[in-house]
Amino acid sequence: MPDPNTKPYVLGRKVLFLPSFFTYAKYDVQVDGKIGLFRGLRSRLMSNALFTVTWVQVSNKDDMKTSLKKVVKETSYGIMMQCMSRMLAYPLCVISMRWMVQFVGWEAKYSGVLSSIGKLFKEEGLLGFVGLIPHLLGDVVFLWGCNLLAHFISAYLVDDSFHQALAVRSHTKGLMGIAVSMLTYPFLLVDDFLAVNNCGLQAGLPCYSPVFKSWIHCWKYLSMQGQLFRGSSLLFRWVSSGSCFVLE
Repeated sequence: MPDPNTKPYVLGRKVLFLPSFFTYAKYDVQVDGKIGLFRGLRSRLMSNALFTVTWVQVSNKDDMKTSLKKVVKETSYGIMMQCMSRMLAYPLCVISMRWMVQFVGWEAKYSGVLSSIGKLFKEEGLLGFVGLIPHLLGDVVFLWGCNLLAHFISAYLVDDSFHQALAVRSHTKGLMGIAVSMLTYPFLLVDDFLAVNNCGLQAGLPCYSPVFKSWIHCWKYLSMQGQLFRGSSLLFRWVSSGSCFVLE
């Protein structure tokens, strides 16, 4: 695997940098061929398709200001629909993640979609979906944060006399989505860890990863290591001071 390297950072302080996305992609192609870049793509596409079909996106399509009551009503309904869609598509997300991490130990435990889902239910049951909880919490925080911030900015910070008011309001929700998604990233990271944790694959076992008892245990561990935003950047990926993955 590509090795970390030390580079000067702020004020000349030495920081340990992890390889970028492109370095890992190059290594993946060298070892596993170009097809290796698409591990788990089949189940991921199926998951996204199922999520899209079942998810009725509820959004404020009006460029003008809307009432807070309407925003709350639409957001509540949107959360309910998104949670239902997420639960239906989640088994495929787990399988997709496990297909990808099989690369670490050159394993072939999971292959076909249906056989992988059957094996998941047979070996782990509902415990194989413990990562769904932080993912749903992340969805709830994202929708509420995005919609409420967009509403308050459009309603109270954008003056109707401003000639570009309609254009600003139409883009506010998208910009808020980007901002809020950065804050909810740790929920998705915890979900990814739990999707492969203690599932029989090398990447989910010591010494690659501790065995977590719950999603809260995983969150606390990553927080203590300063790794809650691990992988959020494709290029500038440095290791926080004192970070290490020890056996637990």
